[in-house]
Amino acid sequence: MSGDQSRRRVGIVGYGHLGQYLVQRLQDEGPRHGLELAFVWNRDADKLKGTVPAELQLGKLADFLERCADIIIEVAHPCIAQTHGESFLKAADFMVGSPTALADSKTEQKLREVAQRSGHTLYIPSGALWGGQDIQRMDEGGLLQALTVTMAKHPNSFRLGGHLGELAQRAWQGRAVLYDGPVRGLCPLAPNNVNTMAAACLAAPSLGFDGVKGCLIADPNLPDYHVVEVEATGPGGFSVRTRRKNPAACGAVTGAATFAAFWSSLLVCQGHGGRVYLC
Repeated sequence: MSGDQSRRRVGIVGYGHLGQYLVQRLQDEGPRHGLELAFVWNRDADKLKGTVPAELQLGKLADFLERCADIIIEVAHPCIAQTHGESFLKAADFMVGSPTALADSKTEQKLREVAQRSGHTLYIPSGALWGGQDIQRMDEGGLLQALTVTMAKHPNSFRLGGHLGELAQRAWQGRAVLYDGPVRGLCPLAPNNVNTMAAACLAAPSLGFDGVKGCLIADPNLPDYHVVEVEATGPGGFSVRTRRKNPAACGAVTGAATFAAFWSSLLVCQGHGGRVYLC
């Protein structure tokens, strides 16, 4: 561990709502959990002024090595993992807050290989995925035959362009299915909206992004929460379905409970070696 041997140094990449939440909790509660803030980077550096101490602001992301972080958390955009993930993993553990980045097969393969070589862990936060550890155990035991993740939100809670964006806007008159198919095809179309689906794909590598099915729904009758349904199927007629209601302000991309889930994930991010680990 670099820096103070008694504390694990955390770098935050991205300062949107989730980044701000993590920074605040690290400042308020980090020391008693053996954590301290190493740096905060944001594409718009002005957003950090007045809220993040100057000595913790990182001007250029390429200079992250100077801050000796033990774990780097991306909560910005999938392009960060695709562009900088390899460098991060060579130096530290890396939590990918936008796992849709790994729907690109080359990125996933590269980061898996770097994690194995470096001995650092590529952490995938569960976020809004309920039962992720159970899915992972089924997959590891060769028992997972099919997995479907259905996400439903208010039309205003999507950040979509192109054809999906048009479909979402038309959904004001009633519930509309925006996409139904392999998660790999959906991730590039909705990179900021389906990280829960991507986490499920990484929990079930035997199925992966091509085998896990995703269904994305816009529903004007969901003004103050998101719904995530997960259905796992195994041998002999086994199946389990969960339905999670995640409170969310109208127009919010991320549900309120997901913020606390990220913090819980961070608290277990240590000692898992060179692998991909759902936390």
